Amino acid sequence: MKRPLITPLDPDRYQRTPWKNGGGVTTDIAFDGDVWRFSRTPITAPGPFSDYTGFDRLQVLVSGSGLVLQTPSGEIDVRRPFRPVRFAGETPIVSRLEAGPVEVINLMGERSKVRLALAVLEAGRSQHLGAGIHVAYCPAGRAALRLAGETHDLEADGGLRIEDVDGVASCSAGLIVVGSISCVSP
Repeated sequence: MKRPLITPLDPDRYQRTPWKNGGGVTTDIAFDGDVWRFSRTPITAPGPFSDYTGFDRLQVLVSGSGLVLQTPSGEIDVRRPFRPVRFAGETPIVSRLEAGPVEVINLMGERSKVRLALAVLEAGRSQHLGAGIHVAYCPAGRAALRLAGETHDLEADGGLRIEDVDGVASCSAGLIVVGSISCVSP
């Protein structure tokens, strides 16, 4: 079996990108041009989300509590940390902060080109990683990811880009957010 390609992600190389609507700045941790991106974003004031028509969006609260996303058809509840939610990028959304500023991890991708998944691994939990690209990110504290017989220690705000893998990744310490991106077959 071929060894996975594992590239450490250096927080000093993350890119800061202004929101499309001008309401803030996101930190791009890993991305592929305009096709997909895995980012961390502070939400410090309530307001509208940027329109990403044609994209799927996944989001998980990693700092703070009380985030609610108001849509024309109801609420998307993101009040509790580490519970991923999914929504279409074209959905009109206005955020509501019930307990002050928060930070979220976003995984966004052009739905005609990629399929996305977002998971949270706590110590003792594991997940199968298949074809595609995976981003393992430590939002706070320290964490350890075991993959292909090796343990990778992660500092807060650090991560790994994982490719060419077909195996189980397990979190042996801390908490890790895993974003998975797979290409859509033509």
